[in-house]
Amino acid sequence: MSELLKLRNYINGAFTDAADGRTTEVIDPTTGEVYATAPLSAEADVNAAMDAAAAAFEAWRDTTPSQRQLALLKIADAIEARAEELVAVESKNTGKPLGLTASEEIPPMVDQIRFFAGAARMLEGKSAAEYMDGMTSIIRREPVGVCAQVAPWNYPMMMAVWKFAPAIAAGNTVVLKPSDTTPASTVLLAEIIGQILPAGVFNVVCGDRETGRLMVEHETPAMASITGSVRAGIQVAGSAAKDVKRVHLELGGKAPVVVFQDADIDSAVEGISVAGYFNAGQDCTAATRVLVHESIHDEFVAALAKAASETKTGQPDDEDVLYGPLNNANQLAQVTGFIDRLPAHAKVEAGGHRVGDKGYFYAPTVVSGLNQDDEIIQNEVFGPVITVQKFSDEAEAVRNANGVEFALASSVWTKDHARAMRMAKRLDFGAVWINTHIPLVAEMPHGGFKKSGYGKDLSAYGFEDYTRVKHVMTSIEG
Repeated sequence: MSELLKLRNYINGAFTDAADGRTTEVIDPTTGEVYATAPLSAEADVNAAMDAAAAAFEAWRDTTPSQRQLALLKIADAIEARAEELVAVESKNTGKPLGLTASEEIPPMVDQIRFFAGAARMLEGKSAAEYMDGMTSIIRREPVGVCAQVAPWNYPMMMAVWKFAPAIAAGNTVVLKPSDTTPASTVLLAEIIGQILPAGVFNVVCGDRETGRLMVEHETPAMASITGSVRAGIQVAGSAAKDVKRVHLELGGKAPVVVFQDADIDSAVEGISVAGYFNAGQDCTAATRVLVHESIHDEFVAALAKAASETKTGQPDDEDVLYGPLNNANQLAQVTGFIDRLPAHAKVEAGGHRVGDKGYFYAPTVVSGLNQDDEIIQNEVFGPVITVQKFSDEAEAVRNANGVEFALASSVWTKDHARAMRMAKRLDFGAVWINTHIPLVAEMPHGGFKKSGYGKDLSAYGFEDYTRVKHVMTSIEG
């Protein structure tokens, strides 16, 4: 057996083990076998990281926007230069296909960092003016302070970027915890970033839920940001409320994909199957809940099932695969459980089973015949499973699309522009795509409503979330 990779925390510019020496095992999801260990950080480690971030904030908040921009641009360049190494680590982390990780994750990550580098120099407030006789008012945009950030396991590298880039661009310092199942690429990012940023500005603390709780409840952070489950978000909001921390929550999703009778079926099936199965469906915005007009339902289901049968999952180095394994054994059990508990009226049109007996692979799956109150419609599967429901008219489509607790993303497929605009207005989701599903750009906000959380990632809106507004008034009379 080869020697296990040893991952370490990154605190105050140095790599270190957990203070008490405890570790967790990190599993390769393609094999189900341990390939690394990571610190199981406890109170002493969280305290050390928070102290480092607080000390570094004193100087980092006073850097000029141009200095922060330059640092972020250097980070983007360094990530681009070490892309191959990052892709290899991320693939080992998650089981993702090497080629798709290189083409679909590294370029957006680099672009997003460069966007926030530019945003650092574009903060705006009201222009100085007199709103009271003899008094001039100005608005200052300031960093909030230390940010406690918790990233998920579905896109470990990219979600780390979504966390640290806007925070650091705004002049904050960061303590970031990756998921306990996928810490490797975040630790590598710390090595890259640590060569550019001053010690303490960016810290990585590995650990489990308890580590995350200690971070959120710690007295030092001014803000807690998490991408994760609704359960985790509720706990974070409750913990942060005790000392009135600012909270940023990006939680679950159950994206409706509404296909009208005039849609181009071939184009819709192609777009939906890719957006539903990419990353094994482990995406809060995945196109996994399809609502199809009854007049084209049977034709659409047959075409979608065919697309599923032609979609391949497998090893990271196989260039023909669209996605790799589910992230962990618990996630495999969750996806399997949804299929095992399907009601009698549901029909598995494709897939519906594990692939192989090694690792956590699951077949591309299509399930039809479902009702609005079925468990698999109401709850997030977070796997390569696309469900299909019928609707008879636009009103029913809107009602069923909105009839879940999540409100992150959605899409509409139609050639009727007026209908598309009506649906965009009525769909109660943070994003509405029309005749496409899942593209993201750094300039536009990502975030939802209802139990999908609040706050925005990406865009100037996401950047402003990491700032506070101060009014300064001065007398201008002698």
